[in-house]
Amino acid sequence: MTATMTKKPLFDGREWTFDTLSRTYDAIEEIAVNELGLDTYPNQLEIISAEQMLDAHSSAGMPLMYPHWSFGKHFVQEEKAYRKGYSGLAYEIVINSNPCISYNMEQNSMPIQTLVMAHAAFGHNHFFKNNYLFRQWTDAGSALDYLEYAKKFVAKCEEERGSPAVEAILDAAHALMDHGVSRYPRPQKPTEREKRERDEEIRNYRARTFNDLWRTVPVKKDKDEKKESAEAIRQAIEMNLPEENLVYFIETYSPVLEDWQRELLSIVRYVAQYFYPQRQTKVMNEGCATFVHHYIVNAMYDRGLITEGAMLEILHSHSSVVFQADFDDPRYSGLNPYALGFGMMQDIKRICTDPKPEDQEWFKDIAGCGDWRGVLKEAWANYRDESFIKQYLSPNMIRSMRLFSLADDANERHYTVTSIHDERGYRGLRERLARSYEIGVVEPDIQVVGADLRGDRTLRLQHTVRNRIPLSERSRDEVLKHLRQLWGYDISLVGVDRETEKKVYETRVS
Repeated sequence: MTATMTKKPLFDGREWTFDTLSRTYDAIEEIAVNELGLDTYPNQLEIISAEQMLDAHSSAGMPLMYPHWSFGKHFVQEEKAYRKGYSGLAYEIVINSNPCISYNMEQNSMPIQTLVMAHAAFGHNHFFKNNYLFRQWTDAGSALDYLEYAKKFVAKCEEERGSPAVEAILDAAHALMDHGVSRYPRPQKPTEREKRERDEEIRNYRARTFNDLWRTVPVKKDKDEKKESAEAIRQAIEMNLPEENLVYFIETYSPVLEDWQRELLSIVRYVAQYFYPQRQTKVMNEGCATFVHHYIVNAMYDRGLITEGAMLEILHSHSSVVFQADFDDPRYSGLNPYALGFGMMQDIKRICTDPKPEDQEWFKDIAGCGDWRGVLKEAWANYRDESFIKQYLSPNMIRSMRLFSLADDANERHYTVTSIHDERGYRGLRERLARSYEIGVVEPDIQVVGADLRGDRTLRLQHTVRNRIPLSERSRDEVLKHLRQLWGYDISLVGVDRETEKKVYETRVS
């Protein structure tokens, strides 16, 4: 390990001061902007204690969050694990906001502070600002303002309605949180005036229609099936069915919820939508941040800005982050997103600058182009985990990570190795690995397909069953109970096989 000592080191030893942090931040920013060409939000760095880090991590990593007992439960669990040495603390937490807020733990040594500033304040920050999913689904400039409003609103509801009543709604909403996102239409970003007009219109609509729709159950006088079918179709059109966002549907059409309860659902739905891009970009987001910090700290070392001792501590932490346990290792818990993302991005750089013959065949557009910065920034901006792996996972990476694919067929007694290290295997493995990161495959597809608003008010849901994998009956029934509480009337759930369109199961909660 050698360094070109062109400048005096920015710090010497493990202790840090705010002056040292400021000088080091400026050096990191110079490399990030001038060499990597990163485009970031303004940064806001805050130093917090270990307990504050635990608290922030337990509250979904947000600096402002409405109160709920589940956050306290997570805090106690993680604190016990930390005190007993079963787990460590995050070095930092970074918030997708404008300005981008990074929380660094005060117990970090100065070399680690250097690493996490490069990692979070520039790596994650650039990804948040430029990736199309975050640009499409989140408004970084208003995120903290909305969470501050949400915190105050929940506190006001607890004061006026009582904590048990508020917790009952939040418990039910949290149970449905994964089904509280809109995956396909691009959300609008109305102006403040449009927001006020929309809110007023919603309030007037609810006041105008509440008594007519929900006062009593109308008695059916016409038994003609055609008229019943026509009425069901008309209702489905009015409610824009099928609807994948269960929380939104309940918030809008529930016969029993009051306005304050609907607003609580809206808050939970906002938080779910805020985290929706992060659930689809774990590999890319962490890979980008890890690649950025690795490049920056090496550039700083080459310039003599950090000492050998500091570099060794940084590399030790970096190696721990990107460690990938083998499949037969007791520590194995799947592919490490840091290892996969960082490895692929390092491999893209290699393909652009020093391609092998197979790279010329697999990546004709970028092999040997030399512009690895441009290729990476284009990938960071326009891909999510699934499409990134499908586009850029190379045979070289498959071999270096020793990946292979197993087929698990419930009708067979043994596993079958379906993809190995040959031409056909590379393509099959890349396709299967990419699909394992597709959120539509990982999460169950459950949609509202009907709601008899003028009849018995039964809410009808349909679960599209993939690969004959049913829902866990215990968790399914518990979630349906929460849904029944919010809707106020019976819930019917039907499972339909995706391939055959045959009914697999049917359950009802009354």
